[in-house]
Amino acid sequence: MVAGIPTTTLALLVVLSLFAGVGITAVGPGGIFVTIALVALTDLPPAVVVGTASATFVATGLVGAESYRRSGELGAHGGKRMAVVLSVTGLLGALVGVRLNALVDESTFALLLGVFVSLTGVLVFYRTRYGSTGAEGGYDATTTRGTLGVAAIGSFVGVSGGLLGVGGPVLAVPLLVAVGVPMLVAVGVAQVQSIFVAAFATVGYVARDAVSWPLAVAIGVPELVGVVVGWKVAQSVDAERLTRVLAVLLLVLGPYIALR
Repeated sequence: MVAGIPTTTLALLVVLSLFAGVGITAVGPGGIFVTIALVALTDLPPAVVVGTASATFVATGLVGAESYRRSGELGAHGGKRMAVVLSVTGLLGALVGVRLNALVDESTFALLLGVFVSLTGVLVFYRTRYGSTGAEGGYDATTTRGTLGVAAIGSFVGVSGGLLGVGGPVLAVPLLVAVGVPMLVAVGVAQVQSIFVAAFATVGYVARDAVSWPLAVAIGVPELVGVVVGWKVAQSVDAERLTRVLAVLLLVLGPYIALR
């Protein structure tokens, strides 16, 4: 048992974490399923759920960013500039989110998470219908307007990550693609941002003694395996069908989490 979690529950968390890792680098929104699983399958307080999930997202961000650096997406379409702006603004937003989490009780937390999951599902669906998913994009992140847009996205994602423990790619990827950033570039730069957002969120929760390190290791290892698999999938398979399935899952799970 880890952190008082039964073996069967832990085994289910491990499997779900594997698939969550695949989602992180294949389509972006994947880490949210780690948070959902911890909320649905354990009795951990909200702070421990977010702190533990955030700790695993540091590792997935490092592996995911390196994977997309190797395949070249971080060097394309202003990827490096976007990664820096997203990371700095996301970092500041995460600090705000961590402080807000201390003011939220368990029922409010579940409601917020449910609404957030549903919103993410809508954004992912929007991406599949109207977002750019090819190699070319219509968004220029090197202009002042483009930089401010990326900064706004980074700030919003940072606050959400610090508050709800959902990881940067969950919102960053759909938002970036919705404004015209190519899908794989968006996934790649979101991995970089997640390192900083998750790291500073984790530091905040460590200070509150709200991270279960044994559980973080238990679910983090399969997450990392999934991250590598997801990157390979993104490089070789059209992700449109996967993304639609993910959108449906998010829209179904959102109300469930909010009302549980």
